Amino acid sequence: MNNAMPHGALDKIEQILIAHRDGAGQGSNESISLGRLSDSMEERAFGLLLLLLALPCGLPFVYVLPQIVALPMLVLVGQMAMGRRSPWLPETLRKRRLPVQRFLDVVATARKYAGWLERLAHERFSWLTNHSSARIVGALLFIPCASILVPLPLTNTVPGIEVAIAAVGLIERDGLFVLTGIIGGLIWVALLFIGGPALIYFFIDFVLNRQS
Repeated sequence: MNNAMPHGALDKIEQILIAHRDGAGQGSNESISLGRLSDSMEERAFGLLLLLLALPCGLPFVYVLPQIVALPMLVLVGQMAMGRRSPWLPETLRKRRLPVQRFLDVVATARKYAGWLERLAHERFSWLTNHSSARIVGALLFIPCASILVPLPLTNTVPGIEVAIAAVGLIERDGLFVLTGIIGGLIWVALLFIGGPALIYFFIDFVLNRQS
């Protein structure tokens, strides 16, 4: 099987979503199940699914979608860490519906503001994207994906961006992108873990001083 992508990753995702929308004939109200979306992605499904699910987490002013996609992201990276070669989703997640038009809007926004980043990706350090390395990649990506699941400020935008960068790396066999996404995500989560309690203490102290 030829692993070369016929289009960029965003083009591939958009192609799948538009094909489903047009085939269903229900316009902007149409949704697609996560299971059907996964089945449509064929080769490199882990990378494509992670990219699609990470995009709404990384873009500002996108609400609700991050909470919908966070759990499937954890399931996907967990399966990578366990060594699966293709995604398997439990029936409850396969039935989860995603709004097609909302995701098309997210893809369009990502192309507008970060399309240039995707064009920089090309095959290099590909040993970081092979099956053996993918297990380590999945284990490390579990941390920023878990951060996205936490419904607090600053926990999803930067981790979402970094997971998306790593996902592009997996799709394009670009180990540098994979490494950049992992390191960036881990650094941000570490900063939140270290600085978060200090910010909470500062806020509580500020409120108490204002009331006294």
